[in-house]
Amino acid sequence: MGLAEGRVVIVTGAGRGLGRAHALAFAEEGARVVVNDLGVGLDGLPGPESPAALVVAEIRAKGGEAVAHGGDIATTEGAASLVETAVSTFGRLDTLVNNAGFLRDRMLVNLDEDDWDAVMRVHLKGHFLPLKHAAAYWRAEAKEGRQVAARVVNTSSGAGLLGSVGQGNYSAAKAGILGLTLVSAAEMGRYGVQVNAIAPAARTRMTEQTFADTMAAPEAGAFDAMAPENVSPLVVWLGSDASAGVTGRVFEAEGGRITVMEGWRPGPTADCGTRWTPSEAGEATTKLLAESEPPQPVYGAR
Repeated sequence: MGLAEGRVVIVTGAGRGLGRAHALAFAEEGARVVVNDLGVGLDGLPGPESPAALVVAEIRAKGGEAVAHGGDIATTEGAASLVETAVSTFGRLDTLVNNAGFLRDRMLVNLDEDDWDAVMRVHLKGHFLPLKHAAAYWRAEAKEGRQVAARVVNTSSGAGLLGSVGQGNYSAAKAGILGLTLVSAAEMGRYGVQVNAIAPAARTRMTEQTFADTMAAPEAGAFDAMAPENVSPLVVWLGSDASAGVTGRVFEAEGGRITVMEGWRPGPTADCGTRWTPSEAGEATTKLLAESEPPQPVYGAR
């Protein structure tokens, strides 16, 4: 019995890179998989054909069960049809892995409004809408008295945790996904839904050029720390029954390393008991900063 035996799993953006690795890993652990991919380029524009069918063929060739979905999950219709595809094909939905995304990198002064909107739409709205429709399905199941042990794994980034120079749109979207993860975990727990997020580092179409030196493949025979398949075991575990009780958490995953990210916590504090003057506020804040831990550097900062 695999870790995901009997579960029905949706993976968005599953035609290539991390999504493909996740879909294959879930199938290897016994899950039936809905492989979503719109088949667009790095800039989010349509490509000649969707690769989702190729991943489905890989899964079926190994004896697994899978179905392709080519809808735009950043639309209400596409997100609704994604959930419907899982339920109508396999009779249920147990796990949603939100992974789809692309880049349109620019320094802020050169970042067009369209590039901002496009990245926000796919990364942030493309997380929200599938989550909304999946959550509605699971809530209805719970209200009908059926036991729900649902899992959601969202995909953030180190850029969302720390920021990344030249990626203001991407960093903002990935930070928004962290907030969405915390809220949905708190709201949906009563219905048997667990929601977590990962911040992966791996070689994909989005990273192999932007971080070429870091993402380069090693010499033959050496451990490939940046292979996307290294991230998938954590995603499969989070998407399975085995992760019971784990929700509202964020994990970094890279190579053989898993890190629990602890997020914003109160640091040094001063309270004068009344209103500060600007000078007093500045003096107190300067002292607090001297007592605090320095922030981690933004990716790409010099």
